[in-house]
Amino acid sequence: MNPPDPPSTLHFFVDEAGDPTLFDAKGRILVGQEGCSKTFILGKLDVEDPASLHGALEQLRADLLADPYFKRVPSMQPERAKTARAFHAKDDVAEVRREVFRVLMGFDLRFYGVVRHKTALLDYVRQRNEREAGYRYRGDELYDTLVEELFRRYHPLADQLEICFATRGNKSRTHAFRSAIEKAEARFEGQYGIRRSAEVAIVASTPPEMAGLQAVDYCLWALQRHYERNDSRYIELIWGKVVEIEDMDRIEGGRKGVVYNKKRPLIVDQRASQ
Repeated sequence: MNPPDPPSTLHFFVDEAGDPTLFDAKGRILVGQEGCSKTFILGKLDVEDPASLHGALEQLRADLLADPYFKRVPSMQPERAKTARAFHAKDDVAEVRREVFRVLMGFDLRFYGVVRHKTALLDYVRQRNEREAGYRYRGDELYDTLVEELFRRYHPLADQLEICFATRGNKSRTHAFRSAIEKAEARFEGQYGIRRSAEVAIVASTPPEMAGLQAVDYCLWALQRHYERNDSRYIELIWGKVVEIEDMDRIEGGRKGVVYNKKRPLIVDQRASQ
């Protein structure tokens, strides 16, 4: 008799880009002002072999830190606790980013993202305030809603689901995160009549400890550049790793919410139509 197949496992790493802030401490609107992101994006990255990815990024960082070309780069200095500690696309210099993307493109990765536009969120909050005088917007509310949306959408079935999410500031909201995941699984089961995973393990961690969080940060940064700066070259670079991007506030054909994927790319290559 052949031994049973080992249980299949999906490894997801979850992080955010931008921030959920709409108001300052005095309730004044920040949307549209300098320093306030236009969007809030949540992403998950399915990594086939997290250990190998971790080893490759650790080796890359060691090689770059030993390269005399980078010895005067501020973010590469150990005391700054930036690139010398973990790759972070916002902090890394362009030459480092190119090397990280090169490594990531060599791995089996699948990226999913959910995008909210703050102008649309602000309209929603105003409308809800008119209906409910006691309602107060909270950033954690938006984060939890996007976690549920991100995971309720289809992804491959597996016996085990291991989810690692980046801690937000000094907070580890594992209980709230788990609650959002359970709601997403229940919605999926109700919609499709099957449960995707028998076991779900959830941990909060940091990029230095989990290279998968460094990788999803890079994917999110690429997507954020498209939305915030109209710079699409990075998301085009990694588009082969993208499963889908759900833009929840975009309106097309009179319907709100657009999903971009391989059949419907986020960036249309104008050269292909010429």
